Formats: sequence, C-alpha cells, structure tokens
Amino acid sequence: MTIRVNNINLDIDEAIEDLKIKAAKIMKVSGSEIKSFRIVKESIDARKKNNIKFNYAVTITMDNEIKVVTRANNKDVKIEEDRYEAEFEFGTKKMNHRPIIVGMGPAGMFAGILMAQKGYNPLIIERGEKVEDRTKTINKFWTRAVLNTESNVQFGEGGAGTFSDGKLTTRIKDNRCDYILEEFVKAGAPKEILYIGKPHIGTDILKEVVKNIRETIIKLGGEVRFNSKLEDMKIKDGKLQSIIVNGDEIPCDNLILALGHSSRDTYEMLYKKGVFMSSKPFAVGVRIEHPQDMINENQYGRYANHPRLKAADYKLAYTSKKLGRSVYSFCMCPGGGVVSAASEQGRLVINGMSEYKRDKKNANSAIVVSVGPKDFEGDSPLAGIEFQRHYESLAYKVGGENYNAPVQLVGDFLKDNISDKIGSIKPSYTLGYELTNLTKCLPSYVTDAIKEALPKFDYKINGFAREDAILTGIETRTSAPIRIDRNEEFQSISLEGLYPAGEGAGYAGGIISAAVDGLKIAESIMKKWKSV
Repeated sequence: MTIRVNNINLDIDEAIEDLKIKAAKIMKVSGSEIKSFRIVKESIDARKKNNIKFNYAVTITMDNEIKVVTRANNKDVKIEEDRYEAEFEFGTKKMNHRPIIVGMGPAGMFAGILMAQKGYNPLIIERGEKVEDRTKTINKFWTRAVLNTESNVQFGEGGAGTFSDGKLTTRIKDNRCDYILEEFVKAGAPKEILYIGKPHIGTDILKEVVKNIRETIIKLGGEVRFNSKLEDMKIKDGKLQSIIVNGDEIPCDNLILALGHSSRDTYEMLYKKGVFMSSKPFAVGVRIEHPQDMINENQYGRYANHPRLKAADYKLAYTSKKLGRSVYSFCMCPGGGVVSAASEQGRLVINGMSEYKRDKKNANSAIVVSVGPKDFEGDSPLAGIEFQRHYESLAYKVGGENYNAPVQLVGDFLKDNISDKIGSIKPSYTLGYELTNLTKCLPSYVTDAIKEALPKFDYKINGFAREDAILTGIETRTSAPIRIDRNEEFQSISLEGLYPAGEGAGYAGGIISAAVDGLKIAESIMKKWKSV
C-alpha cells in the first residue's frame, strides 16, 4: 500500500530535494518517517510567465498509511490505486494454432510482448523491415528520393510513430498506460517518461527501444518475421481459417490486425473479403514552421532559456465561423523537422519529427482541418482513402513530381500569392521544395479554414502568423480514414477470429492509446483461449 500526494508546487529555482520536505508537511509527518519516495507526475505551470512553477505528484511508503491519510484530512493525500499487473484467468478453449499479429507498431508490439510474457508464443508479421534496415531505407528516400513502398515512414518495425516525435501523451485514463511506459523504460527509454507531464522518447532513442522490445519478445518464445506482407485470408462459414503471407498459407485461429493507418492495399483486400468497415473522419492540412526560440519566448517569457525548461510546445484549436470546421494543431514537434512520409509512388505526404533533445532550430506542427464522409465522393468505406490519394497526387505534381514539397510563406498564403523567396526561416524538409500556392493541392474549404484560423492563433502565440513562417504541404495521415467494426470482445462483427486493433482499425490516436488497445485485445483472447 502506498500514499499518493498530489499538487505539490516548486518554484522554478527551488531544489528538487525540497519536494520530499513539502510532501511530509502536507501529510503532517516528519521526513524521517518516509521509507520510500517516488515522483509519479511532473508538469509545468507556465500560465504566469514571471512565476513559472513545477507541479508534482509523488507516491510514498511508510508505516500506518491509512492512519496518516485520515489524519492529513487533505483531498490531495490519498491511498494510491492498484497498478496494472496483467493478471487474469486464462481461457480453457484450446487454440489449434498460435496467435498471429499483423503489424509491429504499438498495438501489435504490445499485444505481442504481453502474449509472449504469458506463454502464448505469438507470431508477428510485419510487411516492412526491422528498424535497423528500415532506418537506412528511409534515409535513402530522404536524401535521394528512392521510395520503398513496403518499408518507409509508414511501414516497418515500430510503426509510423518511430519516425515522428515518439510522443507518449494520451487523453485516455487506463492503468495499462503505466505498464506500457515501464516496458519502454526496460527497453532503454529515459526514466523520466514515467512521470513527466508530456513524455516523449524521440525518434533517435525510440529506434533502439523498439529493437530491444522485439528481442525481448523473441527471447520469451515469440517470433517476428519482417518483409512479410498479409496478402489474403481464407474464410469458411464466417470463420478465419488461414492467412496468405508472401504467397505462403499459414493456419490461423486468432489474428490481431494491427495495420497502422496507411495500409491501403490491405484495407482493399479486407473489403473484398466482406470484412465490415465504415468510413470515418480525419483531418488534412499543412505543416507550419517557426523558430523554436520564438515558441520558447512566447510560452516561458524571461525563463525561455532556463536550464530546467526544455523546448516549448503548444496546442491550438479554432472552429471556423464561416465553414463550421475544426482547425487545430496536430503532432507538434519542438526543435524538429518536416519529413517526407510517402508510402505510394507518385503521391506526396509529410510529417513532423523530433529527436530526444529537440534541439533543432525550427519548431513545426501540422495545422489541419477536419474532413469526413460528407466530403468524400461515393458511398464506399474506402472513399476516404481515395480522397487522401487525390490530394497527395496533386501535392506530388505541384512539388515538381520528384518528392519536393510544395512550400508557401504564411504572408503570401494569407494574400493568395505565390511566394518568390524564403525569408529568415528556412524549410527543414530535406528533399527540397517548390515555392507555389498551396491552394493547388488542398480543398478550398481546408485552405480557407486555415486562413481564418492563423490570425486567431497569432493572438495566442505572438508571431504565429508572421509573414515569413513556412507552410509545407501536405499532411493527410492524421488518423485512419476507416474503422473496422468490432464487438465487445474486440472481434470483427463480420469475421470470427479477426481482431482489428489500434490506430489502423480506427480505435486509437497515438502510440499509447494504440498500445493500450493492443493489450486489451491480447487480454480478451487469452481470457478465452489457452495457449497451444
């Protein structure tokens, strides 16, 4: 049993050692009575830029915990809730074949490690390369425009998040999040992710973490096959019988389908097989770049360069009064860069990326606008995919048909002019860029909504709509354009034995939520079936 103490504040220049003293005072005990002390949450309160504070929650063990909590009589002092231990009754139904997981992104990876820990020896198939080889392949694309359509920023070990910022923030409240963070730390992630308010790993460290998790799965009895693509499924009487991978048939009772949001050809195969799915909303737009120093100064004022503060981020949202559409920042990458994230020939899509230190000159974020089925042509669940493809093809054409990105300065974008030169902010996109008008590769309702939102965002962050800020197009892969419908057991409503998982199935929106979804599905299967 432990005590949790919330809302302990330290001024920015107070020593971290003062935290234990303040916690003891709140509990009305002496520091010597505390046996163990652990920080479980740290966040920054920068609402008053001249008085920045750190807010903490800690857990404490000591004698007579219940008596101490009762005597403290403080809403911020309570007995800590039990942590997730992944303990449950295993099923009794015998599997004919070991479970198979498609995709080595967060959902597949964490379903795999939990099943391996419990003795289910899962087989994980991944169409892309292992992360060491994938890194080389992506660098080849980023420097020479040589695209591998099977292994790229979207496909490969670790999923799309491996070549982004490695953000571990989530809005879901689930004690499985602690398990996920702890597994990341065991695999080499910084220990601070266990408690800081906006944890991130960074693409440089995340690549090593992903590799270590794979090696753990294999040590525990699982198997991981790379360059292995799910091509087809064999179905009998509404039940999954086997899958076809690289032309080979593999018998399968239980398939966790953790595709990621860009496996368009696999979605098409599933649709032809009669797997029930529906079109869902997502968002499209551009990336905006500013000097990171400008963002730091806006967020932290005179403390912008304080050694205890890292590169500042932001979160912005606005609803267009003219169009009724949401415009918001997405996947903000402090001290990072804009990268090409294409997965199909002749189509251009971008993303943001940061390393752990977030020490590059520019800050970037997507500024995106909500779109949905009413914007797509046709009634097919695949209509959102064709919508993405259409505008990605336009972006490729406008950029020069060589994976150069279309770029426009904010000042020119707001005036509907083609930029003729770059200002003081240099684009970070490595493959090169083409100065153009971004209205050529996005729907007018998207560009009009962004034009309406940018001046509003400038009220919140001074300089956000500065004339020389860089806009780079286009961002289309904010989330899956499809939801694969499932029941309360996480199983497809139309195919027994198929478990759609994570972001690609339409049930998650980031690394942590996808990983949680993978864990829930693994648990559901193990509660029903015993291992082979």
